[in-house]
Amino acid sequence: MLKPSDVASPRQQAGFTLVELVIGMVVLAIALTVITGVLGPLYQRSTDPWHQVRAAELGHSFMNEIMARSFDEQSDRADGSYRCDALTEPTPVTPWPCTDAINFGPEAGETRISFNDVDDFHNFSASGDAITNILANPLTGLYSNYQVAIDVAYDGNFNGVMNEVDPAERLAKRILVSVTTPSGEVIQFAAYRSNW
Repeated sequence: MLKPSDVASPRQQAGFTLVELVIGMVVLAIALTVITGVLGPLYQRSTDPWHQVRAAELGHSFMNEIMARSFDEQSDRADGSYRCDALTEPTPVTPWPCTDAINFGPEAGETRISFNDVDDFHNFSASGDAITNILANPLTGLYSNYQVAIDVAYDGNFNGVMNEVDPAERLAKRILVSVTTPSGEVIQFAAYRSNW
């Protein structure tokens, strides 16, 4: 026979009450919200280094392509025996003027494949699957959601102020390649091409 002390009282058998369960769920929900709030931005930022490397690859590729071109439409492309705006060259007797900044950009009928001087790239832009290599072969899928923009301006005194009022300013062109990553970060690459 069971003694009264062997039988558990209803108080000893009780589990969690409904109120305790609701409070536990609320505390757990708050904890999970805080944890995901902290980890979420870290997850998004984890791709940034990868995008930066891809942007550097793309920017350097464009910069190499541009720097391989001649300084100006009026510069000698064969052996460098004359320069535009030059007064000391034996030929031509009357120097050909360098292209005015207002006329930067491709000449009529030129495409990226036929660009022959640095300022042909002025105001060039491409994005996503429209980005191609130097031979105009598509790079489909490699740079989805990336954007490239190129700006060329005279800056012969290398002070970052673009103008051509002073003839000395026309001695160099600053090339600025801006690559925008899918996360919206703009990475810029700049170089100078001198008139030599």
